[in-house]
Amino acid sequence: MTVKVAEHGPSKVPAVTLGFWIAKILATTLGETAGDTVSMSWLGETTAQAGQNGINGYLVGTGLFGLALALLVALQVRARTYRPALYWATIIASTTAGTTLADFADRSLGIGYAGGSLVLLVLVLGSLALWKLVEGRVSSTHVVSGRTELFYWMTITFSQTLGTALGDWAADDGGLGYLGGAALFGGAIAVVATLYFSTRVNRTALFWAAFILTRPLGATVGDFLDKPFSKGGLDLSRPVASLCLAVVLVAVVAIGARRGAEDAEQAAA
Repeated sequence: MTVKVAEHGPSKVPAVTLGFWIAKILATTLGETAGDTVSMSWLGETTAQAGQNGINGYLVGTGLFGLALALLVALQVRARTYRPALYWATIIASTTAGTTLADFADRSLGIGYAGGSLVLLVLVLGSLALWKLVEGRVSSTHVVSGRTELFYWMTITFSQTLGTALGDWAADDGGLGYLGGAALFGGAIAVVATLYFSTRVNRTALFWAAFILTRPLGATVGDFLDKPFSKGGLDLSRPVASLCLAVVLVAVVAIGARRGAEDAEQAAA
C-alpha cells in the first residue's frame, strides 16, 4: 500500500479533554482483555495442544496485532482529517499489540517485569528524543504531517507496551494486586492532573506522562475483570468483558464526536 502523506490541514488527533481520557482508559482496558483473549485463551490453548507450553501465543498474538496496527496507522496517515472511529481503532490496536508484546518480553524472554519495563522505558524516551531531534518539537495535539504522525504512533505503541509491563510489575512482583495497582496508577494520574491545573509544568511532558500511566491503570483493571478468583480477579469471560468494554467505548467516542461537531458548527456560526 502506498501511503500518501498529508502535510497541511487540521490536526488528525482529538482534542485532549476529559472525554479523551475516559476513552483512553476504556481502550487500554479493552486492549488488555482482548489481548489476553487472543494470546492466552485462544492461541495459548492452541499451542499447548500442539505440545508446547502455550507461551508462544504471545509472539503469535503480537504478530497478528502488529499487522493490524501497521494497516491502521497507514490508513490514519492517509486520512486528511480526524476520524474518530479510525483513530480509536488504531489506539486499540496499539494497546492490544502492546499487551502481547510486553507479555512476550516479560515472560517468554525471561527478563521479568523489571527488565521489560526498563527496556521499554528506554524505547519510549528514545522515541521522544528522536521525534524532538527530527521535528524540532514534540506535540500531542497538533499532528498533521505524515512524518509527525509516524512518530506519534511509534511513541504511543511503546508507551502502551511500557504501561502493560508496569501494570504487571506493580500487581504481581510489587504485591499490590490488581485493585492495589489500579489505585496506585489512578493516584499517579491524579498527581499529573493536579500539576496540569496548578503549575506551569510543560504540557507535552504531562500529556505523555498521563498517557503512559493510563495504560497500567487499564491493564490492572482489565486483569481484575478476567483473571481467576484464585489470583484476585473476578474471573469474567475475556470475550464478554471485551465486548462490554467495546460497547461503552463506542458510546463515549460517539458522544465526543457529536459534541465536537456541535462545537465546530457554533464556532463557524
